[in-house]
Parts: sequence; structure tokens; C-alpha cells
Amino acid sequence: MPELPEVEITARRLNTAVSGASVESAVAPGMNVMKTFDPPLEELAGRKVTGIRRIGKMPVVELGDLALLIHLMSAGRLRLFDKRASPKDRASRVLVRLEDGRELRLREFGTKQRAWAKLLATDAVAEDEMVARLGPEAWPAPPLDIFAELIDQPRHLHPLLRHQRDIAGIGRTWVDEILWEARLSPFKQGSELNEEEIERLHGGLHVLGDAIEHYEQTIGELLPDKAPMPLKVHKREGEPCPRCGTTIEAVFFSEHQTNYCPKEQTGGRVLKDRRLSRLLK
Repeated sequence: MPELPEVEITARRLNTAVSGASVESAVAPGMNVMKTFDPPLEELAGRKVTGIRRIGKMPVVELGDLALLIHLMSAGRLRLFDKRASPKDRASRVLVRLEDGRELRLREFGTKQRAWAKLLATDAVAEDEMVARLGPEAWPAPPLDIFAELIDQPRHLHPLLRHQRDIAGIGRTWVDEILWEARLSPFKQGSELNEEEIERLHGGLHVLGDAIEHYEQTIGELLPDKAPMPLKVHKREGEPCPRCGTTIEAVFFSEHQTNYCPKEQTGGRVLKDRRLSRLLK
């Protein structure tokens, strides 16, 4: 799933490329992709793109007093193309066709079709249920005292940091990187952290800004479907830890995995594979 750094660089590049461009038409070939019907997408015809920004992990395409709020889910991508989509492009979900022949295209790979969009009044975006319930943005990091209150919960750090109502923008990829940076176990509870550990975890949020800076230097005007992510531990099981050389381990779940350094994060313990644990029950 595109997370805060990936959506941020997408919004920046698209904002530069299409701000001021006029919309010729807009259609939604994706089944059930539009979660609103009033106003209809046809209302975008003749409007100019006034900006593209990010809220949490969601891109927002602003067109004057209307805005397209998009949730990419796990497989959605928002890209700009020089030509219109072919009718055979089954990945197309929303197509915003510009008068200069280019097309802003929401595509979704795979068969689950979970990505969605809402056309809202621009001044109503903040009130939308998906936006209003978000916690503070993870980058720039919230003040330390606010962050300490947010994570003071009897929940494992891995799901806690991914819970968008507590802190917005972090997903499965970058939570591994943040916890490795902070030298904390993904299964330690937020309420168990001492003051020094809270400070380390708060400081670890800098990896999000570092990733954005990396993308600024490595991604040109054309956005790839998969960004060159500067990862140190996520999906690096079997490789040596960049800090201490210990073999990176993984805990696998049904649809995702968690990676960590046993020496630096779990006191030398290699955690159980949750897939095997379920089979043995």
C-alpha cells in the first residue's frame, strides 16, 4: 500500500505537472469506485486543477470549490499519462481527461478493486468521515508530548502505529523501518514504553522525511508504479542488519509480514511464525 512518503511525492510531482490544467471530462469506469454521486463527476468538465495535496495516505485533487478525495488502498496508483487510457485497460478506475490530451488516471492492480474516490466540496473535505477521524500526521512528527499520549495504549506497537485514528500516514512497510530505527520490538505495547523509549520512537519518525528526501533526489517528473524505496529491514529477512550484522527475521501473517532485528529489537529472541502457530492450534 502506498504510504505517507509515496503519496507525498506523488502529490508533489502531480501538483507541479497539472496545476492550472483544464479538465475536458471525467469518467469512472471502475465498478463501485465512486462513493459519492452528488455532485456527479461530469461537474469537473471545464474546471481547472488548482492543486494536488496529501492527507494521511490519501491524495486530494482540488479543482476550485470541488475536490476529489482518493483512497488508494493496497493496489491503487494515481498517475499522469500523456495519452488517454485504452478501453482494454482493465486497471482504470477514475479517468480525469485534460484538455491538452493528458490524463490523470487512478489505476488499481489486482482483482479486489478496493480503491475509491469521493467528489466533495473542497471546504467539506476536512469534515469527511475518513478525514475527520484521522489522528495527527506522522510527518512532520507531532510534538513529543502529544505523541506520548497517543501511544500510551495497551496495544502492540506495530498495529498501534498503523492505526490511522491514532497517527496518520504509516503502514506496514514504514512501521518496520521506524521500529528498527528506534530499536523497539513490534510486539511491545505502547503503554510499556519508558520515557527514553518514547523519545527513541518519536525520533524514529524521521525515516518518513528521509524517504521523501530520497524520492526527491531519485524520482524524476514521471512517477513509477513502484517507488525505489530506501528500506533497511522491511522484507529483508535473511539479510544482515545494517547496524549490527544479525540476520533480519520475519513474522508472517495472512496478508503481510513484520521484519525486525532480533539482537537490537527483541532481546535476541526469534519470534514465532504466526502462520505456523495457527496451523498447530
